[in-house]
Amino acid sequence: MQRLTHPLVRDVKGGALRRATWDEALDRAAAGFRDVVTRRGPQAFGLFSCSKSTNEMNYAAQKFARAVIGSNNIDSCNRT
Repeated sequence: MQRLTHPLVRDVKGGALRRATWDEALDRAAAGFRDVVTRRGPQAFGLFSCSKSTNEMNYAAQKFARAVIGSNNIDSCNRT
């Protein structure tokens, strides 16, 4: 199995994966987040963070979920 070196996006027609630029892939991800928040509200969005990440990365994740998305639905496996 080879590691991916570029993003893939799924075409709307046919559902096949195709190579994309990083800008296109990130725009699609942002549009998906925006769509969920618009249709279902910010509490429909959840984020899971990893305890093996740095404190700074976990802080950035919770800040994104709370300040940008407007959701308190963030969890991590730090309890174990």
